[in-house]
Amino acid sequence: MRPKLKISRFQRFCSASFAAGVCGLLCYFAAVAQPSKEAIEQGEERAGGDATTKRAVNTRNAFSQSSANLGFEGELKFKIGNAFFRKIWVSSPASTKSSDGLGPLYNARACQHCHLKDGRGHPPEGNWPGDDAVSMFLRLSIPPQSDEHRRLLSEHRANAIAEPTYGGQLQDLALQGHDGEGRMHIMYQERPVHLGDGTVVLLRAPTYTITDLSYGPLHPQTMMSPRVAPQMIGLGLLEASPEDRIRAKADADDKDRDGISGRTNEVWSHELGKVVLGRFGWKAGNPSIRQQSAKAFAGDMGLSTSMFRLPSGDCTDRQQICTAAPNGEDAETDKPEITDQMLDFLAFYAENLAVPYRKKAKAPEVLAGKKLFGALGCAACHTPSYVTGNLKGRPHLSGQKIWPYTDLLLHDMGEGLADNRPEGAATGREWRTAPLWGIGHTEAVSDHTYFLHDGRARSIEEAILWHGGEAQAARDGYAALSDKAREALRKFLNSL
Repeated sequence: MRPKLKISRFQRFCSASFAAGVCGLLCYFAAVAQPSKEAIEQGEERAGGDATTKRAVNTRNAFSQSSANLGFEGELKFKIGNAFFRKIWVSSPASTKSSDGLGPLYNARACQHCHLKDGRGHPPEGNWPGDDAVSMFLRLSIPPQSDEHRRLLSEHRANAIAEPTYGGQLQDLALQGHDGEGRMHIMYQERPVHLGDGTVVLLRAPTYTITDLSYGPLHPQTMMSPRVAPQMIGLGLLEASPEDRIRAKADADDKDRDGISGRTNEVWSHELGKVVLGRFGWKAGNPSIRQQSAKAFAGDMGLSTSMFRLPSGDCTDRQQICTAAPNGEDAETDKPEITDQMLDFLAFYAENLAVPYRKKAKAPEVLAGKKLFGALGCAACHTPSYVTGNLKGRPHLSGQKIWPYTDLLLHDMGEGLADNRPEGAATGREWRTAPLWGIGHTEAVSDHTYFLHDGRARSIEEAILWHGGEAQAARDGYAALSDKAREALRKFLNSL
């Protein structure tokens, strides 16, 4: 339902004269963009409910605070988890038995190296001294080649079939005596986009290649998907989002004909031993924080857990020098390199990285931008708010009114953003709706403003203009706005 608007005589004339044309649309948006005197909704400034933090807002540590309602014992557990998150892992054998087992092939030596200050990663562009692809990597997979492959995919036992030589992701780093798998290269081609008021915005379209392959050629049908590390805040609250609410919003066949057809990703839970709702990752490929953490240990650092007993990490049978290398598993106790206790502490830390208190949420221009956000249809996928369910053993995250701006569903984002690589039930054009809370803190936390799954967008505006598919109408509406109205919408997003 559209909000009641104060419309000037000129706007009434324009709307009446050109209601069926572009001018009518622009006049409507101009009206919506007028400064608003309405108050924000109750609790809206505390996007994470009682877990929201007011500490370190607008600083580099804005994403590194614990849930405000955690309590003393929880704070202690959070700090221990933070120590594991920051731990630098080393190769085996080593005198530090609690820190060895890295690699032999890997993408990073610590969780913190990918999730810089618990924020977003970035593409390697030489802006950081000695920078490589440490907070970004390429996922690798191939189409199913056998009945066994097809069975694994149909039963959701696997989200993708790994490339037979290089595994599920390209690992550009290696221990001494081993070779990294290869180097990711990115080439950008700029595309001009003309907005309704004559403004020209340059979007950069990336092309990805791999050079210096150390273990032979890639499979000829290899599919690649670039991924930057996402921000870490509010994960426990997203895990507490009621499954029935998420499923109720799905409309795979677009029965209501609104152009939005969100779908769920159905993935295998190694903790529960069954297919469940996917929530985490760029394509909702993981069901829980704990499982996503265990996968990152295996894939990013080559460390085994009881969930993924892979002491050689992502190494394949075709990389025998890698699989034959020493690892950090305890042969006497039959314990993995990451014990269950370590994984529990790490998952607890990730669950309780607090959402920051909102900035300038009551400013008139921000409230005008909020109206535009709804009028353009952005909220159809970026669901503003809901109440978390009851999470066993985590009462501080239960029953909270939160404002994450996501429906946690998969949406077709158009050919421009397609990676053409399926993951579970997600097609090569679908992505999970990214939560928007904290987006305005990105520059302060991560020292950049790169957005989307591969960091191609250098600003919020570029990210909006890359939207296609189900978001095409909202994107086109934004492009038709005046500069003042576009600025109001960006100020709203930067207030989150």
